[in-house]
Amino acid sequence: MTTLTHRSRRSEPAVERLEEEEAGWGGYPPDDDERDSKDLRLTLMEEILLLGLKDKEGYTSFWNDCISSGLRGCILIELGLRGRIQLEPATLRKRRLLDRKVLFKSEAPTGDVLLDEALKHIKATEPPESVQSWIELLTGETWNPLKLHYQIRNVRERLAKNLVEKGILTTEKQNFLLFDMTTHPVTNTTEKQRLVKRVQDSLLERWVNDPHRMEQRMLALIMLAHASDVLENVLTPLTDEQYDTASTRSRTLLDCNPDVEGTKAQACEMIWAVMAAFSKA
Repeated sequence: MTTLTHRSRRSEPAVERLEEEEAGWGGYPPDDDERDSKDLRLTLMEEILLLGLKDKEGYTSFWNDCISSGLRGCILIELGLRGRIQLEPATLRKRRLLDRKVLFKSEAPTGDVLLDEALKHIKATEPPESVQSWIELLTGETWNPLKLHYQIRNVRERLAKNLVEKGILTTEKQNFLLFDMTTHPVTNTTEKQRLVKRVQDSLLERWVNDPHRMEQRMLALIMLAHASDVLENVLTPLTDEQYDTASTRSRTLLDCNPDVEGTKAQACEMIWAVMAAFSKA
């Protein structure tokens, strides 16, 4: 599990798209920027990758070993927010979020290949698996050879291609001594800065001091950014005072007890279950 460091000096089917726009697309407020760029609405996976990419270099930090599992957590939360999966109901024996299994809920296509691939696995799996197990299976971190086929491969590259198609990234080849590597520098810096500012504002000007009053997707994005070790990229451009405030407030969210918060009214259990999985890791 990563920790915050201290500063040292698409198209989707028309029906579903309409439903998501009417619902604020899983929790984002329909502000002016988003009304002007609905065609650039991104999945949580795409947002996390974009936050992790170096703008000019076009790749994530070589030292970041958390983003792979973080992106799989994005998949589960995205499917939960879109009503495709859910946790099994709590019982006296299974109250903890990590003890409850992930249940298939709807097979309606999401319009995203990665999400639909994961949903297909979840639907076909019997008996069902827990959130923590699914993060490991989708990442490929299993010693069971019979479950290796659950791994979703080349996630970062596939997400980068999605962002290229949306006009946010471009594709280049860079030479690293003995090998060439495909990179994806940011070309639409306005879109990335809009994303960064939205996260910053949620921890500063729009801070509500209650995770259940935050937009669900923003709450998920902050938690996933931390789990993927990319939240620091969002906070670094802030002034020292703003940085300290935002760091303290993000820590307030991350220190919440998922099993307690997940039982509250209006809570998205999948968000808190994924947070519980990363907290335990």
